[in-house]
Amino acid sequence: MTEHKSFKTRVRARMAKTGESYTTARRHLINRAAGPTPSPASPAAPTERPSDAATGSAAAQTERIADDLLRDRTGQGWADWFGVLDAASAAERTHTEIARLLMTEHEVPGWWAQTITVGYEQARGLRSPGQRRDGRFEASASRTVAAPAARLFEAVADETVRARWLPDVEVRVRTATAPRRFRADWAGGPTRIVVGFDAVGESKTRVNVLHEKLTGAEQAAELKAYWRDRLTALKALLESNGDA
Repeated sequence: MTEHKSFKTRVRARMAKTGESYTTARRHLINRAAGPTPSPASPAAPTERPSDAATGSAAAQTERIADDLLRDRTGQGWADWFGVLDAASAAERTHTEIARLLMTEHEVPGWWAQTITVGYEQARGLRSPGQRRDGRFEASASRTVAAPAARLFEAVADETVRARWLPDVEVRVRTATAPRRFRADWAGGPTRIVVGFDAVGESKTRVNVLHEKLTGAEQAAELKAYWRDRLTALKALLESNGDA
């Protein structure tokens, strides 16, 4: 916990110097520590191992997210966070309660709170990779794109633009809250996608796709590989010289 307290001290020092809110000062320090966003091929990037798609298996969260990357983003590594959660009897809590604990009591950003929560649940045998606590399966993928959140949201929500990187798929929109969240039924149902957009600095955005209500581990692995490929296509489209 010493390192985490030290980070909080640095955040408050920046607040005193710049007049920023705690959240803003914290984000600037995290971005500075992270440096340039790793490319999808970088070992430090939050991606699954190259062999996962080939074997059809889902990687555990602790394998997908490097310990040093987690430490850079949250102030602590996997073992540290597992110790914190064990002390809080997190294994007896719901997924939502664990994530809320991390966000409210330890000031972990939402995306990373979810990441830690899933990793903890897998490590403690509360779910298998790709499986929810309630027994259902889901697939997820993410990419960081050099484009503002509003442009990324449009590329997902606009049917014409979406067809350029996600062709031949029927998507029935449920809710679209620009530029933060997009929810839709997938190919007529019963599965569903939730797409989130989180700004990373002024000109980069992390897009996260969660594909819910899947039939099992095999479908989850297939869709994880599919979404990694489609988000790579989205990234290429928006970062190319052509207009999206």
